[in-house]
Amino acid sequence: MRPDQNPVAGAGDLDLALRLADLADAITLPRFRAADLRVSRKPDRTPVTDADTAAEDAVRAALGHERPRDAILGEERGGSAGAGRVWVIDPIDSTKNFSRGVPAWATLIALVVDDVPAVGVVSAPALHRRWWGSAGAGSWARDLPSGTPRRIAVSGVADLDDAYVSTTDTDVFRTEGDRRDGWLALTEACWESRAFGDFWHHVLVAEGVIDVAVEPAANPWDLAAPAVVVREAGGRLTDLAGAPTHSGGNGLTSNGLLHDRVLEIFGG
Repeated sequence: MRPDQNPVAGAGDLDLALRLADLADAITLPRFRAADLRVSRKPDRTPVTDADTAAEDAVRAALGHERPRDAILGEERGGSAGAGRVWVIDPIDSTKNFSRGVPAWATLIALVVDDVPAVGVVSAPALHRRWWGSAGAGSWARDLPSGTPRRIAVSGVADLDDAYVSTTDTDVFRTEGDRRDGWLALTEACWESRAFGDFWHHVLVAEGVIDVAVEPAANPWDLAAPAVVVREAGGRLTDLAGAPTHSGGNGLTSNGLLHDRVLEIFGG
């Protein structure tokens, strides 16, 4: 399937993804700021908590019952990606925030069909907010636990001089010379820059709150769900070289109007 084709999700896939997010929220939120939260380090020195593994295991078990023929790729338990239907799970995106008591974290659940994200849910219960989208059905957001869904759309900002840009961690750019220069050039070209980071700045792009989000290092489970939400809100996701993929090792989301100019700055 080409990236410009519309991926096809099966009947009930979005509803299932939303129910999986409910399941994960019921596990993660009670563990947030828990006095007995268990935190350890993975080989890459990133943190993992008992809530990460419990949430992913619960989602995997539910998928095994509901969609036994689908593949699963998760941050904590691994898995496979490629052709066919693959559920991509990040049980807690921004575990560093979660483990330190910062409420900006979320569960990310996506269905990827032939390597193109078709359904995406981003649920941030500590922020009382959820975002979702599915191919051809637009992007939506609501307040948790029972807010009314509203359709969201990217901004109409067309000039970098007026743009609000975000990244995850500026320290990452220090080890990547050309990318560091690109980030500094981008911030100089834009009206304002911040580091909201991780899932949050991508869904803020989808809501039209900010205009560009730059992810200097990312895995497929970091970007698959936000990719759907941004795309269905009228925006665009590529890697920093301009390839329309959530698996390129980094990511750029924008309102679409600014995308090519940002890629030029990064040499993409």
